[in-house]
Amino acid sequence: MNSIYRAGFVSIVGKPNVGKSTLMNKLLGEKLSIISPKPQTTRQQIKGIISDDKRQIILMDTPGFVEARYELHNKMLEYINNSLNDSDIIIFMTDAKKFPTDYDKQICENLKRLNVPKIAMLNKIDLSDDITVNKKIELLQDYNFEKIIPISVLKATDLNPFLDELTKLLPFNPPFYATDEISDMPMRFFAQEIIREQIFLNYDEEIPYASTVVVEQYHDFPNKLIIAANIWLEKKSQKPILIGKNGIKIKTMRIAAEKEIHKIVEKRVKIDLWIKIKPNWRKKQNALKEFGYR
Repeated sequence: MNSIYRAGFVSIVGKPNVGKSTLMNKLLGEKLSIISPKPQTTRQQIKGIISDDKRQIILMDTPGFVEARYELHNKMLEYINNSLNDSDIIIFMTDAKKFPTDYDKQICENLKRLNVPKIAMLNKIDLSDDITVNKKIELLQDYNFEKIIPISVLKATDLNPFLDELTKLLPFNPPFYATDEISDMPMRFFAQEIIREQIFLNYDEEIPYASTVVVEQYHDFPNKLIIAANIWLEKKSQKPILIGKNGIKIKTMRIAAEKEIHKIVEKRVKIDLWIKIKPNWRKKQNALKEFGYR
């Protein structure tokens, strides 16, 4: 590895639903972070790795900043703080139309104290107008960002110039991971994340937030993948809502998850789902550890 190789960790932070996961997936060219229109879809830190002959960028998609109401929220905030402390660069993402919310101001003030390069991305400019965007850029200039980038991540077709900007800010290091890896997490983890994503996409109200998924068995055969997973809920009354009339809701969700996982593994996927109840699991540290929130 040559002496001018650059490698480092880049955290993507911001409010829920501002486009952090969309940015990471677009930069990687792969879907690693799950996405839904509902806030708090991302619950853990997801690492995505971009490598070539001159750089390795380790992107860290973090949960959105939330006011802690459950032990789960405390754990999510812990993931955010750990990411910031480990970062060589921080990308702050915000919504061009909604900035600055009280949360945005709090995040920006916190970032000012950190002695690492910081980039602000003013996202969803396609949903705003030029006067508003320019006004928001002026407001962001008060927070000492190295760069302020107005963008529509969803509609962007070429993010290579942005990757080049990130590369210039990275420290000189050898790669931290094998250069053919795109994440440090196993496929088993992404399978359960995809099942959870489909819960967010197919159910309303409390079901997405009161549920979590744990893959108990993951059998990877040459021509097929068989997964057995538990969906944990907080209340018995939530179970019939998840199942739906004649099992239609859970069947629809299961088939959608099988299709999404198939896109990644490129083989037939069969998922068996079991519903279990653990009252108030979001408030219990032991339950969070049991469900993989380390």
